[in-house]
Amino acid sequence: MAIKVIIMDIDGTLVNDEKVITPLTKETLLKAQDKGVRLVLASGRPTSGLLKLAEELDMRNHHGLFVCFNGSKVVDCQSHETLYNHAISVEDSKAVLEHLKNFKARPMFDKDEYMYVNDVFDNTIIYKGKPFNVMQYESRGNNYILCEKRDLAAFVDFEINKILTFGDPDYLQAHYKEMMEPFKDRLNCMFTSDFYFEYTAKGVDKAKALDSVLIPMGYKKEEMMAFGDAQNDKSMVEYVGLGVAMGNASDELKAVANEITDTNNNDGIAKAIMKHIEL
Repeated sequence: MAIKVIIMDIDGTLVNDEKVITPLTKETLLKAQDKGVRLVLASGRPTSGLLKLAEELDMRNHHGLFVCFNGSKVVDCQSHETLYNHAISVEDSKAVLEHLKNFKARPMFDKDEYMYVNDVFDNTIIYKGKPFNVMQYESRGNNYILCEKRDLAAFVDFEINKILTFGDPDYLQAHYKEMMEPFKDRLNCMFTSDFYFEYTAKGVDKAKALDSVLIPMGYKKEEMMAFGDAQNDKSMVEYVGLGVAMGNASDELKAVANEITDTNNNDGIAKAIMKHIEL
């Protein structure tokens, strides 16, 4: 069956380690769209963190889609209409933020153009032996304005798509079970990097988001091709007709993929597309 939709994770998948789309991958995706293939960016990032990549790939003119916050929200790239949204309730958001006061993990969450944090100066961890300003990395990468609220639990009065925490990797590894314990049965709690541990609503994943939006549009799973590299890509790689793990993907993802392509630094997406789609 012909491929009609290409779904791609971003970091470690669509972009290389320098955070750019390689020329061959860009050219291949543009040609695929010209053939009528719809592109979907599926990431842990918010909508604002996907706009630049969508512009580079001309997705607005080809009616592409964004799957944001690891599947918590789906947005139409052309109209910016929210097509699907499954957020954490206000009650659970407050409970998580209150619980996190017991740990040296710094929470962050967004609303509109703002990223809310406890302390804008408590922004740096030691990562791979060097200081790493995580707030700067997150806010600049996703076009956020940092906003400080001393008591985030008291402040929040709206549903949150994702509560992201960051900390020293060794600390998070030692304490993540305590961080998730009160919520493990009612929220998704997972690492999305060795320095990021996040909370999303129960049942949120990329596959559910795709199923909720693409199937009603008339697409079949067999017509979908998905690329990923990490744990949060597993559901969509298993869900679609053709699930592809990048050469740099985790062993866990490679084990469930239909095939393995080259790495994100070596045009893995382009090579797989050219193998399966006549451009």
